[in-house]
Amino acid sequence: MKALRNKKGFTLIEMMIVLLVISVLLIITIPNITKHNSKINSKGCEAFVQMVQAQAQAYEIDKKSPPADVQALVDEKYLNPKETTCPNGEKILISAEGKVTSENAGKESDSD
Repeated sequence: MKALRNKKGFTLIEMMIVLLVISVLLIITIPNITKHNSKINSKGCEAFVQMVQAQAQAYEIDKKSPPADVQALVDEKYLNPKETTCPNGEKILISAEGKVTSENAGKESDSD
């Protein structure tokens, strides 16, 4: 019996306090992550539009005319067929002049 009393270990109360602290940290961080998710996706879409714009310019240099649409870039292997939309699901549009935009580029308003 004496040997069991000398062993060090965590008590139930210490374990509950650790779980409480972890729970509070999760409660604080999860809403912040989900709140910024749409902002992260819109930044990813902006970066993707810039990449497609660069590919459209390369197409125009090679073919001497801007691409008609995103499918023209895919057909000529300037874009991967699996990557023709933004990370948030918006479609990529190419104007007659070769300018690349996302589907909702002019419809969004910036709100922090």
